[in-house]
Amino acid sequence: MSDDRLIVALDVPDALAGLKLAEQIGDAVSFYKIGLGMLTGGGLALANELKQEHGKRIFLDMKLFDIGATVENAVRGLAQFDLDFLTVHGDPYVVRAAKEGAAGKDLKILAVTILTSLDRNDLDGALLKPGAVSNMVVERAANAFAAGADGVIASPQEAAAIRALPEAAGRLIVTPGVRPAGADLGDQKRVATPANAVADGADHIVVGRPVWQAENPKQAVQDILCELNSPQAQTPNRQASATKV
Repeated sequence: MSDDRLIVALDVPDALAGLKLAEQIGDAVSFYKIGLGMLTGGGLALANELKQEHGKRIFLDMKLFDIGATVENAVRGLAQFDLDFLTVHGDPYVVRAAKEGAAGKDLKILAVTILTSLDRNDLDGALLKPGAVSNMVVERAANAFAAGADGVIASPQEAAAIRALPEAAGRLIVTPGVRPAGADLGDQKRVATPANAVADGADHIVVGRPVWQAENPKQAVQDILCELNSPQAQTPNRQASATKV
């Protein structure tokens, strides 16, 4: 059985590879993420096929960032594809524009706080204000919620603090940077295990490399699902999150 708290990232070269991986995994996964890296490799076609022909939920991870009118128009176009989640950068004007573009559709707009591949040194290099990364993530999440975001993207390490925000009531927290115990961290710097991410308030976790690099992707998924349903992952938030999407 699948559990849509798990979103598998199809970070593979093209739509054919993505479809092959989804077929290998079968009914064990009901929710897939398709990112910017596959956009020129047939990503939108794969999203449509998985959604319309295989009944999967789709998270389109585009991280849109531009002037408001451009974001609004881009989201309006993407919203016609009957997808489930779409990411934009968490600047309030971007979030507001995206919500305008998604008006009348079921597409959930998720605001990126700070990428899970970044740490304080990276933010210094980008000339962003000083302060702890975790505090900045929580502040950006609160601002995104105030601008109308349906949810936010943040690392598992910030999930509990975001869940504690009054503005987070009824909103989604989606956490990339999730790695099963012993897995290679890859380019992620702020990580946690699947059970810890859910216990700290995440509604969905996103896992990529530990699945598609595995010798047996379906078994890798089943191991993650077992962890998601272990006692350490059970929190009151699980029941609430099941009604949000």
